[in-house]
Amino acid sequence: MVNHQFRLERRPEGSLVASDLRYSEGPVWPPGRGQLLVQVLYLSVDPGLRGWLNPARTYIAPVEVGDVIRAIGVGKVVEANGHNRFSPGDYVMGTLGAQELCTTEGEDLVRVDPAMAPLSTYLGMLGLPGLTAYVAVTDLGRPARGETFVVSAGAGGVGSVAGQLARLRGCRVVGIVGGSEKCRYVTEELGFDAAIDYKSEEVSRGLWRECPDGVNVYLDNVGGEILDAVLARLAKGARVVISGAVSQYNETGPWRGPTNYMSLLVNRASMVGFVVWDHLDRYESFAAEMAALMKNGSVRSREQIVDGLAELPNAVTTLFAGDNLGKLVLRIASDE
Repeated sequence: MVNHQFRLERRPEGSLVASDLRYSEGPVWPPGRGQLLVQVLYLSVDPGLRGWLNPARTYIAPVEVGDVIRAIGVGKVVEANGHNRFSPGDYVMGTLGAQELCTTEGEDLVRVDPAMAPLSTYLGMLGLPGLTAYVAVTDLGRPARGETFVVSAGAGGVGSVAGQLARLRGCRVVGIVGGSEKCRYVTEELGFDAAIDYKSEEVSRGLWRECPDGVNVYLDNVGGEILDAVLARLAKGARVVISGAVSQYNETGPWRGPTNYMSLLVNRASMVGFVVWDHLDRYESFAAEMAALMKNGSVRSREQIVDGLAELPNAVTTLFAGDNLGKLVLRIASDE
């Protein structure tokens, strides 16, 4: 068998370009004792994929030049050499990398069930974006009925799930999104109460209009100016949850910190960051609960699927331009 992969050719300076990556072909090595060989079926195109290419170590070591691009995927176990958790034929989700076949010890893999939902859903609502939203809402933000819940990147994989979970808790949900189509998507299809289009108006102006009593809970996926605008509109006792900073991942200099941080003091508010990898032990119960909500129509999921591993650079460009609608996924192979 032959394996096609994307490897890091050089560290991006600013936005990712195709020449920063190298599309390579190589042999597939049989798994060693305790290892798995997994055929990658779908790959998740996430903002974190770009952030992992920067040289600075954050919550995870950066991808080194020459290494396979780190990416979350769903795949099928082809071989299992004495593995104690998985067998051939199992479907799994986790760090499989931007490649067609992955040899791994499977430490971060979780089993998924194609009978419960389409496999691509396990990279969105039933995957790490969904688990991120679930932990942010239920454990950290804890929005209560009647409170105002605001989420940036509200039409994305994390934001779309978080907004729907907050709606089920009886909150007024406001999504910050880019473009009129995404405004319609989150309000008409997902049930958000309002949307602020950062491409057509100042976010601070929209927050004054849509959050007259202030923001009780804010889930931040973008950082930068939008985070600052929301900090200036906090209600007393507000909770700010930091999930990501997509506006900063292409920056070549120091990341911009919040200017309006004193609003936390004035409003007796709190701000906390978290990493979804620390909550993988919640995955099984989360997936079952979320699948039940999907089945009864309480929440909705949408994926935008692009065919072919070779499309990875274009897909990343699409993501950061905000041109996707729904969770962006690459289909690498069909499940024969």
